[in-house]
Amino acid sequence: MVSGVIVDRTKKTKPWIVIGYFLAGVGRPLVAIANSWTWVLCIRFTDRLGKGLRSSPRDALLAESVSPNQRGITFGLHRSMDNAGAVLGPLMAAFLLSMHIPLREIFCGLIAVGLALCLNESRREQVVVRPFSWSLQGLSPQFKRYILVAGIFALANSSDMFLLLRARELGVPQEQIPLLWAAVSLITTIFGTPLSALSDRFNRKNFILIAWCAFAFFYIAMSFSDISLWMLCGLFAIYGLFKAATEGVEKALVASLAPKGMAGTAFGWFNLVSGLMLLPASLIFGWLYESFNPSYAFLFSGSCAGLAFLLLGFWVFSAPETQNPR
Repeated sequence: MVSGVIVDRTKKTKPWIVIGYFLAGVGRPLVAIANSWTWVLCIRFTDRLGKGLRSSPRDALLAESVSPNQRGITFGLHRSMDNAGAVLGPLMAAFLLSMHIPLREIFCGLIAVGLALCLNESRREQVVVRPFSWSLQGLSPQFKRYILVAGIFALANSSDMFLLLRARELGVPQEQIPLLWAAVSLITTIFGTPLSALSDRFNRKNFILIAWCAFAFFYIAMSFSDISLWMLCGLFAIYGLFKAATEGVEKALVASLAPKGMAGTAFGWFNLVSGLMLLPASLIFGWLYESFNPSYAFLFSGSCAGLAFLLLGFWVFSAPETQNPR
């Protein structure tokens, strides 16, 4: 949020993107020489700090670099490339290890820093220079309602590690768990761009509603214990399609709802609220999973997703001042 607000005031996004990727690119390789968990914690903290500093400025840059009717495909392509990296990165690491090249000698993150330095930041339109504001002042009522609903949905979206744990309990062989998740990432990579591009032609709200409904169905179905292996694979395919249909479209909707000159602040608040809810989401899910029954945990997430679905469909854009969510 901090970097997003500052970007709206200074109109400079490139420095934050470069710093964010630099912290990650330099920090991650240091894990190879860490000799205690405290050092690993500090390195991971630095990595996450870099992600936080670059995310809102990067999203604001993407939103303002294209026309409003191309934001879906733009954010969808970005998320597809990110998921492609999640598939190709481990494969590349495995290949390099098979060539007896130690991981501590692989510094792929620095390539991202070099590419970030090559960014040619487009000239922004002259807008009213706003004072620093850490509040929601200036943002539309429907945007405020949307981030509240997005926070409720984030409460349903606990760590994906629980899904892999559940898949193992339901009979997926341990050696096939990585393949199952790689398949989810592959589906997200392939369908992320075309599905997000469709949202440029249709109402983004309805697009997200369909995806959230699929998410609720997935989690409720995962609460049952008599799922066959083929049904489980089908459910994970649905989850991959959900990720493909929402990761880019949700950000495109934020860009559409952000007032001119406040894209950084809007993305800052969206990322802040979504990020804050991830910890309690996993804590509650894990507590229900271990203290009661896995079914209760999955039903809790499905219920939160259902509530978010109803609020987005009947409340967020219901007021007279609502703008077109496209």
